[in-house]
Amino acid sequence: MTQQEEQQQKRRSMALVNEHFLKLPGNYLFSDIAKKVNTYKVTHPKEKIIRLGIGDVTQPLAPAIIEAMHKAVDEMAVQETFRGYGPEQGYSFLIDTILKNDFASRGISLEPSEIFISDGAKSDTGNIGDILRHDNSVGVTDPVYPVYIDSNVMGARAGNLESGKWSNIVYIPCLAENDFIPELPSRRVDILYLCYPNNPTGTTLTKDELKRWVNYALANDTLILFDAAYEAYIQDPDIPHSIYEIKGAKKVAIEFRSFSKTAGFTGMRCGYTVVPKELNGFTLEGERVQLNKLWNRRQCTKFNGTNYITQRAAEAVYSPEGKEQVKEIINYYMTNARIMKEGLQQCGLKVYGGDNAPYLWIKTPKGLTSWKFFEKMLYEVSIVGTPGVGFGPSGEGYLRLTAFGDRDNTLEAMARLKKWLI
Repeated sequence: MTQQEEQQQKRRSMALVNEHFLKLPGNYLFSDIAKKVNTYKVTHPKEKIIRLGIGDVTQPLAPAIIEAMHKAVDEMAVQETFRGYGPEQGYSFLIDTILKNDFASRGISLEPSEIFISDGAKSDTGNIGDILRHDNSVGVTDPVYPVYIDSNVMGARAGNLESGKWSNIVYIPCLAENDFIPELPSRRVDILYLCYPNNPTGTTLTKDELKRWVNYALANDTLILFDAAYEAYIQDPDIPHSIYEIKGAKKVAIEFRSFSKTAGFTGMRCGYTVVPKELNGFTLEGERVQLNKLWNRRQCTKFNGTNYITQRAAEAVYSPEGKEQVKEIINYYMTNARIMKEGLQQCGLKVYGGDNAPYLWIKTPKGLTSWKFFEKMLYEVSIVGTPGVGFGPSGEGYLRLTAFGDRDNTLEAMARLKKWLI
């Protein structure tokens, strides 16, 4: 037996891994942060740490949501109203409510079968690659939510990591110099990720700016994956809440929505994805394929649906009481954002975002790197942020803070920073 035959025989006798996973950094960004914070806690056990880094909510669920959950739990205790497996696409009571409140109210017409209820936008933005070929070219705005990059590394689309960038991904820098408004990519891409209001920069696009991207996609047969997880935080009436507010977008875009930050569902897990039937992908032979059918097939195979109790809770977000209560919580966080932005500016820092999103993007002072500024804040004032470089090369020299803390901690954090930086 030749050496090659021996290797082939050996290869056939073991389970092989997806080696693209091995290309990923050893830890997820927030795992690295957690390790550094835990080390600090061990060496400084008496210090009170204020966490303004990870975008987890702190305020309890709205009373209308809790009431709906209790009612749904009671239904599960009675044979006549008990629910087992639900539709993989979601219950019609929630889908119809979403269509009425999130889209019809903005003049957008969608069909129930174009909405897919999920366990959150993170899952769907990571899983959408299941229905797309491995050799599609990918474009991302930079800095970028890490899941967009990492899921494409896993799916064999990213290439190799070279000097902090993946070789097969087109990075579109969003910097202070261009007001964080991305330019059209330097070369054509098959798949384009957009997130607005943006995580991590907290910035937004106007309808005219978003229209440029829709027109680009229409002209280039590009698929836009539009993450609108933070649309509920928009305060400016000129900022679009959905990409489908732009004419022609249903032909080129999939939209992802989340109840996590909108209604505090980070621990509940519920979101939804919109896949219009007008939207097509292509085979190698150029045949058009409806992506709605592919995503439905994927969900029916790999997903058993979001649980009934959670979907009833999501439905309650849109009740008259739910709307008012959720709005109060969003206003609470956006007040935090205003307090933080004003406080940080008083410290002499350059701050972006925070006006239509719960994120603030801070330019590090004195030319410090992202991680160096992170460590100085942690060790000198016991405040945790997120290093901007963790979101991509263009994030170097920035730090992300979130407005999801409670009010007392937010005020205390600003007081600490003022004493420290002024």
